[in-house]
Amino acid sequence: MSAAARRPSSWVRDNGLTLALAGLVVIALVGQALTGWHVEVAERATHGEGPIGLSAYLVSGPFLSALFENWESEFLQMWAYVTLTAYLFQRGSPESKDPDEDSPQDRDPRKDAKASDAPGPVREGGLLLKVYSHSLGLTLLALFIASFVLHWLNSARAAAEEATAHGEAVKSTLAYLGDAQLWFESFQNWQSEFLSTALIVVLGIWLREKGSPESKPVSAPHRQTGA
Repeated sequence: MSAAARRPSSWVRDNGLTLALAGLVVIALVGQALTGWHVEVAERATHGEGPIGLSAYLVSGPFLSALFENWESEFLQMWAYVTLTAYLFQRGSPESKDPDEDSPQDRDPRKDAKASDAPGPVREGGLLLKVYSHSLGLTLLALFIASFVLHWLNSARAAAEEATAHGEAVKSTLAYLGDAQLWFESFQNWQSEFLSTALIVVLGIWLREKGSPESKPVSAPHRQTGA
């Protein structure tokens, strides 16, 4: 009997990575909310304004702008990564397909249309299959666009509230789309995401993390491409 057959099935074990990441998201989100709230209360006190409750802060422009500003950059990073790795290569990286070998990701899915365990769109074929073949990239792109729009709208809200408090002219939401502050908030996150992605692609050529599917085996030669 194989080790896999002897190992008992466990929902927690089978979903441990997702559960751990979801837990970290919740912890970080709570931390962001509480610390951001304290910063906002202190800033309002400095300007002689009244305090703001936690519930009110959670739906305020500053909090939602910062939240979606970060989400936008993450979804952009993942969309770019998923899309670029479908067409571009990096010799020696575990994050790249081998340019000299056929990749299972490039296999024509129509050849598996009769497989009983194939996803529904593969068995259906046609336009549904074409869309499904790029569904991961399309979904990440849609999430990026949605997050950017929410960042823009809430950043405009925050700027309008600040301008009103200081007796300054308030820009319309559409006019704020061309404001340097909005793009500064975006670009400062975009560049860091692209930098971290480039580093994981390049560092994986020479460095290893035993046990991680994102790393080549420890004894693998540097030139080996793909995990």
